[in-house]
Amino acid sequence: MKLVAGNSNRPLAEAIAAYLNVPLTKCLVRRFADMEVFVEIEENVRGEDVFVIQSTSFPANDNLMELLIIIDALRRASARRITAVIPYFGYARQDRKSGSRTPISAKLVANLITHAGADRVATLDLHAGQIQGFFDIPTDNLFAAPVMVRDIKERFEDDSVMVVSPDVGGVVRARGLAKRIGAPLSIVDKRRERPGESEVMNIIGHVEGHSCILVDDIVDSGGTLCNAAEALLAKGATEVSAYITHGVLSGGAVARITASSLKHLVITDSIQATEAVRVSRNIRVISIAPLIGEAIGRTAREESVSSLFH
Repeated sequence: MKLVAGNSNRPLAEAIAAYLNVPLTKCLVRRFADMEVFVEIEENVRGEDVFVIQSTSFPANDNLMELLIIIDALRRASARRITAVIPYFGYARQDRKSGSRTPISAKLVANLITHAGADRVATLDLHAGQIQGFFDIPTDNLFAAPVMVRDIKERFEDDSVMVVSPDVGGVVRARGLAKRIGAPLSIVDKRRERPGESEVMNIIGHVEGHSCILVDDIVDSGGTLCNAAEALLAKGATEVSAYITHGVLSGGAVARITASSLKHLVITDSIQATEAVRVSRNIRVISIAPLIGEAIGRTAREESVSSLFH
C-alpha cells in the first residue's frame, strides 16, 4: 500500500506512517501565485492501494481542495483503490437544512469526494453518524473512545468519575463512553440563544462529590464547555475535565479555556495543534495515529475494522 499526505496535518500523517512502518509517498503539493493548488505524485502508484491522509480543518476550503486534487491525481495515475482518510471531516455540522433556504453542505462535500475518484472513506467521530449515508461508497466512521478510555483509566479513580454530556444531542456518545469505564452519566441541559453562544440551564443527574468528565466530538468556541464546567462545580462536582475528539478551537477559544474552571481539556491530534494549544496550561493532546494506522492496515489486508471497537 501507499500513504499520501496533504498539508493539513503532516505530523499526524508521519506518525501513522511510522506506526505502519510504511514511508510516505513523495507528493508535491504547492500553490501557484494566485493560490491555485497544484499536486504532483512523484512515485509510481499504478495498481496500488493508496490512502490519502488529509483533515479538512482550517483553512477548510484550501484543505478540501488539496484532498480533491490529490484524489484526482491518483485516479489519473491509475491507482487501484483510493481511500480518503479524513481524521476531521469539515462541514459535518451542516448535515441538515437549518432554515428555509440553506444548504446541506456535508452532502455536497461527500459528493465532491466521491466524484473526485475516492473508492472508500475513513473518518473519525463524525458529528452525525448519518453522514455515512451521504456517501455512495463504503465509509468507516472510527471512534476515538478506546484512546480516551485508556487515558481516563490511567488518570482517574474509577469510583469517583462521572461522565457528562454537554448537551442532549451528545447523550449517545457520552453513554457509550460511560459504559466502557463503568461510570454514571449526567446531562447538561442548555439553551443556545445565538450561534457561538450557549447558556447552561440545568444539570440532569447528581454530580456532587464526583470528578466530572465532559465528552463531545467538537470543541469550537469553547463557550459550552466553560459554562458547563461552572454549572457542574456549582452543583458540587470536585473537578471538571473534558475529553473532546476534534479541537477546532477557533477565535479566542484557547484563551477562554485556559482562563476557565476546566482542570484539563484533552483533545486528539485529528487537527494539528496550534502553538497556543501547545503552551496552554490545561489543554493536552493525545494521539490517534495508532488507531488510524491500525484501521488503515486492516483495510489494506481486507480485515475487520469494526472489531477495533468491540
